[in-house]
Amino acid sequence: MTNFYAVILDMIDARVHCGDCAEILQDYPDAFFDLIITSPPYADRRQSLYGGVAPEAYVEWFLPKAEQFWRVLKPSGSFVLNIKERVENGERHTYVLELILALKKAGWLWVEEYIWHKKNCYPGKWPNRFRDAWERCLHFTKSRQFKMRQEAVMVPVGDWAEKRLKRLGENDVVRFDSRVGSGFGKNIANWLGREYVYPTNVLTFATECSNKNHPAAFPKALPEWFIKLFTDPGDWVLDPFVGSGTTIAAAVPLGRHVVGIDLKPEYCELAKAAIPEQMVLLEPTGMYVCDG
Repeated sequence: MTNFYAVILDMIDARVHCGDCAEILQDYPDAFFDLIITSPPYADRRQSLYGGVAPEAYVEWFLPKAEQFWRVLKPSGSFVLNIKERVENGERHTYVLELILALKKAGWLWVEEYIWHKKNCYPGKWPNRFRDAWERCLHFTKSRQFKMRQEAVMVPVGDWAEKRLKRLGENDVVRFDSRVGSGFGKNIANWLGREYVYPTNVLTFATECSNKNHPAAFPKALPEWFIKLFTDPGDWVLDPFVGSGTTIAAAVPLGRHVVGIDLKPEYCELAKAAIPEQMVLLEPTGMYVCDG
């Protein structure tokens, strides 16, 4: 392993590796991680910073890495991929759709698609479209039976309940099926007395990049939400394109072990800087421990 940094604080292990994740992960055993969450370089975007991957070559570039993701992920684990198609010659490129199909062909189950809504997206337009205000968070698993802690991400029921639940009609106290024959049904009375409900698959978080020294840092709230949903304290989280270290900053306070990998040395330094300040390097082992 090249440029390996290990950290332990209150029995929490955090590691940063500098190198190609497809190579670094070969040193990890099978079925090691509970969650893989990452935002890889998007095709050709910020080419001067990442080196660039042509949209036509993106799937071929990604699949060898995905092979290692599959191997090191537990059967009960999840793989969350934050990605967005680029626009080329006035239309959306299909490389993300092609990647989804290729991952499915490789055995991954595409169980859900979460939408990250960027609530602070500033205005803008192009001749044939408007500014992007959302990105995909694709959820893949190896098995249909995977760990999911839905109660950990419940949200307040909302102001609608105060008025709606005080005026229940006859169709609100029984299961009322949709009249359009969609199969959708609801029983409003089920929410009486409840303070919290399950969220939707649309996640609204502000972007954070101006103070990260990284051009595409996702907000800490994004990996934090998925870490709560798909892992327990003491589980292992992997970000194979760790960038500025946001996943590390989210995982450690939640009591999860975490591994971050990045190809660029300057991003590895940023990721190390995301490790809590009370961790200090224990020379010459390269191990970090709690300072007092």
